Amino acid sequence: MTQPGVHPDRIAINDPAAFAEWTRKLDTTEDQLRDAIAKVGDKAADIEMHLKGTRSTTNAERVHDLGGS
Repeated sequence: MTQPGVHPDRIAINDPAAFAEWTRKLDTTEDQLRDAIAKVGDKAADIEMHLKGTRSTTNAERVHDLGGS
């Protein structure tokens, strides 16, 4: 059960722990996530679709291609 006033499908930019968790879940950077929120709002599904449409590979794939872990 979620707490009153908490919307699990929305990304709270003012909650550092939740924001960091969303960057991990969406495999994106904080700057990319802030930009996506500014463009499409704070609904997680809208942000995910926006991010998928703006990049052809994930950040993890780019790191791997550059020789990272």
